[in-house]
This record gives sequence, structure tokens and C-alpha cells, in this order.
Amino acid sequence: MQNRVTQLFGIKYPIIQAGMIWASGWRLASAVSNAGGLGLIGAGSMYPDVLREHIQKCKAATNKPFGVNVPLLYPAINELIEIIIEEKVSIVFTSAGNPKTWTSTLKKEGIIVVHVVSSSKFAQKAEEAGCDAVVAEGFEAGGHNGREETTTLVLIPLVRNTIKIPVIAAGGIATGRQMFASMVLGASGVQVGSRFVASNEASAHLNFKEKIIGLGEGDTMLSLKQLTPVRLIKNSFFEEIKKAEENCASIEELTTILGRARAKKGMFEGDLQNGELEIGQVSALINEIKPAAEIVKEIWTEFELTQNKPLI
Repeated sequence: MQNRVTQLFGIKYPIIQAGMIWASGWRLASAVSNAGGLGLIGAGSMYPDVLREHIQKCKAATNKPFGVNVPLLYPAINELIEIIIEEKVSIVFTSAGNPKTWTSTLKKEGIIVVHVVSSSKFAQKAEEAGCDAVVAEGFEAGGHNGREETTTLVLIPLVRNTIKIPVIAAGGIATGRQMFASMVLGASGVQVGSRFVASNEASAHLNFKEKIIGLGEGDTMLSLKQLTPVRLIKNSFFEEIKKAEENCASIEELTTILGRARAKKGMFEGDLQNGELEIGQVSALINEIKPAAEIVKEIWTEFELTQNKPLI
């Protein structure tokens, strides 16, 4: 397939692997890129020197396009941007911040810039900032979400009607049928996160991966809305936060409960009770840990089958 997204990135399939913290290292990104999608390294959980190492290892593992996802609120953002430019990364996805801050700097270096948004208002701001495309992420998604709580099914046509640059759908997408539905709504591609966490190459702890494939409907919920809304698996940490919120805990009290490195404890170190376990609602559809290349192939094969013979 050739469309605006495949042409923009120089890839075979309009399937992007999300740059997730504690999951998206060079092994996953290179595997997805080698399979015809676009792999992203998640810089949000990396020190600058670790990011440089992952970029260099990804270059060695693939000759296909890959990118880096950068949360703009990252404390050492200047260092990350400097490394990305020095290492000649050609594609950058930005999130959690104002796209105007770094888009022009990156574009001057010939870098393709995509910004993650949760509303049509922010999509318009990303287009005005000079971004080449946006990821429109519904609140079904795992990890940090927009405060609007707009679902993907509603968000994609809203964003498509607001901007002219390509729209990449995200949030609740793990199958070819979901990809097909997103593209019917106006997306030119999809960003897939949760499905790739449950891959052999993801750097997440095996305990976390095995937890994901056992989840059902209702096992994740949006939490920490007073801080930054985040979708979590229900565990002891989640229940502690829920109880505190029900008792009208202050932002300071919630911050104290959250502490430091809570996501690392859960997703990277495998503490399933006390860790912060970020994953999307679509985890209810994931029941097997597989190689990333197999996931890309499955999504694309099902997409083509649905496109040729819709299930209606």
C-alpha cells in the first residue's frame, strides 16, 4: 500500500509502533522497521547516553526508517534533541508538551516531525507549528491520556475534519479490523502500542507481558486525573490511588503516593502489585506474546482481508 503515511516515512505498511516507556528499545523498533512498519524508540524512560546507545544499535540492526518518540516535558529535553540531531535521526514523534517549542528546530535539520494529540484543538496547533502529521490518540490508549476523554471512534473524524496534514490513529488498535475501521474514519495509518508491549522484543519485564495477555474487559482504568490522567491495570498500587482519590487527597498527597520510578518498578522490573502498570483497553484482545514481525504481518493480513471482504 502507498498512501500519505507510507510515503512520508518511506515504509511498506502504514503501521507505527508506539515509542512507549520501558518497552520500546532498539530491539523492538528495529524489528518493526525490518518487518515493514515504522519502529520508534521510546526516549521517555532513557537517560541521554542510553538514548544515544539505542539509536546507534538500531542503526546497526536495520537499514529501514525508524524514529524516536520524545516527551517534550522530559527534564533533559535539550540533551535529547541534541543527540537526535547529532545521530541524524530522520523521524521524531513528540508528545506531552507544546509542539511549537522544538518543531522548527527539528525541521531545520530535515527531520520529519509528528505530534501526538488528544483533541482537534491540539491537532490544529500541531499543524500550525509545522508538524508533518499528527497521531490522534483516543483515551482507550494505555499510559498518559488527554483530559478530554474522547474515544478514538469520535476523535479521528473530528481531527480529520480540522486539519490537512495526515492523521495517524491511536488508542484501542491491535488488529487489522481495528486498523481498517480507523482508516475508514479518516486516518492514513495507525500507531499501535499495547499489542507490541506483548512482543518478544519489547524491553518490558516478562511478568508484565504475561499479565497483559491475561487481562479482560474492565481490567484497566483511567487514574490520577488530578495529576496527569493515565490508564493503569488494576493492582494494589491502583487501589491505593483510588482510595486516596475517593478520600479527596490533595495533589501533594497523590504525588507522595506515586513516588519515584513507579512505572519502572512495574513495567521494567516486574513488580505487578506495587508498580505502575500502563496498558490500553485493547489488552483484553491480546492473548499471546509474539515476535514483532509476526504482529505486523497479522495486522496487515487482517486489514487486507477486511478491506477486500468487510464483515457486514
